[in-house]
Amino acid sequence: MLTHFPDAIKKTSASLAYDLMTYYKGNQSGQTPGILPGPPPAGDYYWWEGGAMWGAMIDYWHLTGDDTYNDEITQALLWQVGPNQDYMPPNVTASLGNDDQGFWGMTAMQAAEENFPNPPKDQPQWLALAQGVFNTQADPNRHDKTCNGGLRWQIPFSNNGYDYKNSIANGCFFNLGARLARYTGNQSYADWAEKTWDWVVGVGFMDEKYNIYDGAHVQSNCTDINRAQFSYNNGVYLLGAAHMYNYTNGSDIWRKRTEDLLNATLKTFFPNNIAFEISCEQHMTCTTDMLSFKGYVARWISTATKIAPFMAEKALPILRDSATAAIKTCTGGANQRACGFSWSTGAFDGSTGAGQQMNVLGAVSSLLITEAKPPSPTRRAVPVAAITMPVLVGTTLLATRRPSRRATRRARPF
Repeated sequence: MLTHFPDAIKKTSASLAYDLMTYYKGNQSGQTPGILPGPPPAGDYYWWEGGAMWGAMIDYWHLTGDDTYNDEITQALLWQVGPNQDYMPPNVTASLGNDDQGFWGMTAMQAAEENFPNPPKDQPQWLALAQGVFNTQADPNRHDKTCNGGLRWQIPFSNNGYDYKNSIANGCFFNLGARLARYTGNQSYADWAEKTWDWVVGVGFMDEKYNIYDGAHVQSNCTDINRAQFSYNNGVYLLGAAHMYNYTNGSDIWRKRTEDLLNATLKTFFPNNIAFEISCEQHMTCTTDMLSFKGYVARWISTATKIAPFMAEKALPILRDSATAAIKTCTGGANQRACGFSWSTGAFDGSTGAGQQMNVLGAVSSLLITEAKPPSPTRRAVPVAAITMPVLVGTTLLATRRPSRRATRRARPF
């Protein structure tokens, strides 16, 4: 069985990584480094998914030791930093959400944690980029009084979705805060993480059974909650909660939150121990975005087991079963190894794309987690940028951009 042989896992992961990179054109002449083809109608993918893909590729390097793609990863992450080194490049303003920026920030954080080779000294370093994202999102301009606080989905007020507050935008912020707290030892990050968790629970986006719902509109004071559930919401909070458990030296409250959220995630999104996107998979109504969520969850849960080890006994066997099912779908395409989306079928379902390939790469490469080093450091003195650093891109500039065309990218009613 694949799961019992590390060399076989590495070989399979290498094929999956190679095939995933065939969707990337940013290293070709005349193309833009860092992004997958898009955004629509120019291609299928929004800006954020490129940042997510580089997270999968850094994990691939970290878990297998294969540095084949390291130059492309570094070029991609540096190309998209924007003029203020906070992952807000002006050319994506018309569809820039806090979640989009947050995904690039989490990938930079991952590069720091996993000791991915830092850029040359005259370039921004991974930790500084993660801090740059966090600092812009911690700025008071991003936290208004509607719904008693919380980040909005979109950043510019002219964008469709600016009137929506959601779990993923606040989840990315929570996740970054928790990880920066553990990495730097700075309590200010942990305070923000605590505050964000409390807000998400208080507003009703996370209920007492640890179901996490999509979001709500500010016009209703966030009472019209869209109860759609997406696996990446659970994953992003679960990894953050595990970091808070570790940062607080195993506090009872963060252990309970982590344990209960893990149980809810496995119950909801892993029926019969196989990942399943409950809001769209049954009738295949998933958007391109949604087709990529499973891989993040596999990677984030497996990483969480390294810093909250009590999770491993329950989580890892289920992730192994899910990965075994996932690889069985990789029999499509001209090369007869393109991966499908619906893993529970045990066969290729005809659905292909960067997200589907990234999902299986994440699931399979994560099987190597038991031998991997945990995210570093255990605790280390690191110079910390000011938590209250002002937003460097003014709201006037952001407000003058044209409205977003992606109002329904995650099938949300606005």
